[in-house]
Amino acid sequence: MRQNAQHGGVVHSGPTFVPTPGTFKRRELRFSTLPENQTQRALILLRGLDGLRVERIEGRRALSVSYDIFDYTLEGLEEALMQQGFHLDNSLFSKLMRALIRYCEQTQLHTLRSPQRLIKKSNEVYVKAWEHHLHGDHDDTPPELREYK
Repeated sequence: MRQNAQHGGVVHSGPTFVPTPGTFKRRELRFSTLPENQTQRALILLRGLDGLRVERIEGRRALSVSYDIFDYTLEGLEEALMQQGFHLDNSLFSKLMRALIRYCEQTQLHTLRSPQRLIKKSNEVYVKAWEHHLHGDHDDTPPELREYK
């Protein structure tokens, strides 16, 4: 946030994490102050990747990236950048946002890759398992001995 001198109010730079349905995500990569010009270098590097849209966020050390999570994840992009010598913003806020986004993307990918359950027939599985389970509800006493006379 920065101060707006004309209105005396605070100008917000926009959300860094906006929950989006579906698999197409728009995220923000924030960079550390040093080394200088790393945002521009990262922009050039990332623009070479197929299926990844990259835009510079004016006035900030950040890039906006858009991708399908079946192709890329924020975690994968960040790790690749760090391996190339880039330094990400390590403020508490950025660390928390990265952790939240990583969790959300991993959970969504896990859910999407899991086989579909047959919800309408799921009770049949339990009925069949119960029939084959020794559960103690069976009485071996002949019926004539079970009746009180």
